[in-house]
Amino acid sequence: MSNAFVTLLWMAATLLVFAGFDRVSKRWGRSPLLHPVLWSVPVLMAALWATRTPYAVYADATRFITFLLGPAVVCMAVPIWAQRATIRRLALPVGLALMAGSLTAIVSAVGIVWAFGAPEAVLASMAPRAATSPVGMAVAETLGGIPALAAVIIVFSGVLGAMIATPLMNAMRMRDYRVRGFAVGVSAHGVGSARAFQVSPVAGAYAGLGMALNAVMTTLLLSIFAALI
Repeated sequence: MSNAFVTLLWMAATLLVFAGFDRVSKRWGRSPLLHPVLWSVPVLMAALWATRTPYAVYADATRFITFLLGPAVVCMAVPIWAQRATIRRLALPVGLALMAGSLTAIVSAVGIVWAFGAPEAVLASMAPRAATSPVGMAVAETLGGIPALAAVIIVFSGVLGAMIATPLMNAMRMRDYRVRGFAVGVSAHGVGSARAFQVSPVAGAYAGLGMALNAVMTTLLLSIFAALI
């Protein structure tokens, strides 16, 4: 098969599978158990296995979709800018929440796997689990971790966060979409932020803010830790 055909085939498959599960998710009221990413990944993995297609071929064929992640993240600046006046007034609580969230994400994740006797490479891969994938992979590699493992952990935590955030916050009777969005952005980065936009534009804006700030804070905290040891 030609490269053009392979590219069109896997791009179309990826978009159709995701769109299909997104439609199912919407039909069932965005149930946490029907998150599109949760189901799209195993279906596409099964398709790759059934056709004996190496992941490298799939990654190359869908690189344009991967490229679009960059502009999508940059576009989050638009709703954040729209909320700039409120964000400026809430600078202190936002900063304190960011510090608390970043530290909690790092210490809890590393602490749990350390308690189970995980090796240092796994600890280093787990540490940036609340950062976005590109940042987390780079930080993990700097700490002596495994970038590929860090990417899996980060994506898994994002999907899990996107699944449980809304029902958890509803159960906690948390009504302020600024708080809800920022918490999801700090803890579940891009996947959680996408889910926050489905709930509320305000939640989405603060989720994008939390995601961006936490990437910086996680890098800063782990860089300081690496320098001290």
